[in-house]
Amino acid sequence: MAQDARIALQQFIASLERHLEAVVSRHGSSDPAVEQAYYQLEDAFLNYEEALGEKYEEYLPIALAEEEND
Repeated sequence: MAQDARIALQQFIASLERHLEAVVSRHGSSDPAVEQAYYQLEDAFLNYEEALGEKYEEYLPIALAEEEND
């Protein structure tokens, strides 16, 4: 069961802000803080989209990038 859409939105916004802060204060090209913020942002996005879908049958016009496996 998805959480309340408004709470999920607030968490998504907070994740966007944390990701920006991690990028701005990045230490090198492979900073683990940026990677962690990226995955938290991804999770928050999916939680928000799920909450919208379950409660309102609405979806975001955004898709996550697919990882290419060589």
